Amino acid sequence: MNKPSITIYDVAREAGVSMATVSRVVNGNNNVKPTTRKKVLDVINQLNYRPNAVARGLANKKTTTIGVVIPDISNAFFSSLALGIDDIATMYKYNILLANSDSEEKKEINVLNTLLARQVDGVIFMGRQITQRIRKELLQAKTPIVLAGTLDTKQQIPSVNINYEAASFEATSFLAKKDNQQIAFISGPLVEPVNIAYFNGYKKALIENKLPYQEGLIFEADYLFHKGGDLAKRIKNANINACYVTDDELAIGLSNGLLDLGIDIPDEIKIITSHNSTLTEFARPRISSITQPLYDLGAVSMRLLTKLINQEGIEEKNVILPHGFEEKGSTSKN
Repeated sequence: MNKPSITIYDVAREAGVSMATVSRVVNGNNNVKPTTRKKVLDVINQLNYRPNAVARGLANKKTTTIGVVIPDISNAFFSSLALGIDDIATMYKYNILLANSDSEEKKEINVLNTLLARQVDGVIFMGRQITQRIRKELLQAKTPIVLAGTLDTKQQIPSVNINYEAASFEATSFLAKKDNQQIAFISGPLVEPVNIAYFNGYKKALIENKLPYQEGLIFEADYLFHKGGDLAKRIKNANINACYVTDDELAIGLSNGLLDLGIDIPDEIKIITSHNSTLTEFARPRISSITQPLYDLGAVSMRLLTKLINQEGIEEKNVILPHGFEEKGSTSKN
């Protein structure tokens, strides 16, 4: 037989006070005598009473819970953002409900509505694309929402990102200045706003460095390690001597595939990736990369959300964080 759960009524009865007094103690209300507070806290400890967060939320209109929608929890980019989100949430005494959406529109809508139904105080949404249906759901929600590492081309929803176009421009220009004439662009689906931004930066760098744009140097693939490996033979046969890749897993899969084909990296083909996640350190050679402040993307998103929840003043609702570049073994042996 299951042991009955302890309720606020049980605590009030044992402490000889009203349920309203117990509620004030639990919620940190200072309008309780110190002796009464101690008596109630002693009973709470004796009975091992755990207040129901949802019930408390209905009373004070806060559940101290944040919903986080993540497209792929196994992806190093998004998992790094989630760590930053969780640390700042803990600092501000929020709990996290994490929901994996598999980058599927129907599931994204389902998990978003599930989180909202749980009365979360706010939502951080990470996704690869804000479709019209997703946009409608996000805009009609009365709960504060922030996008993390996710571009809203209409800038209707608060967000935290880097300048992806500028980052891609710099990476591609770096390759061009090393006398590479055949620079491939490798990304996930080119319908996704972040990839479009990367692509635009790539094309601008070609123009700036007087290199022709060639359709045959553009490759799309799923964000999976083995998909990068599958591209290796096509890259070799196209006489490409440098690759800019928008995803670390793809980049490492490509690097391993090229090495398996006997291609020397970086002497024959140079590779730059985009996230500088820990994965780039595991590869041999280590992969040169744009440096994104992955942890900070998550942390700043969470801080922005707390400001929205508490209706604090916000200077900028679409935040752009600085990025950099780190050269490693995939572009230089020095």
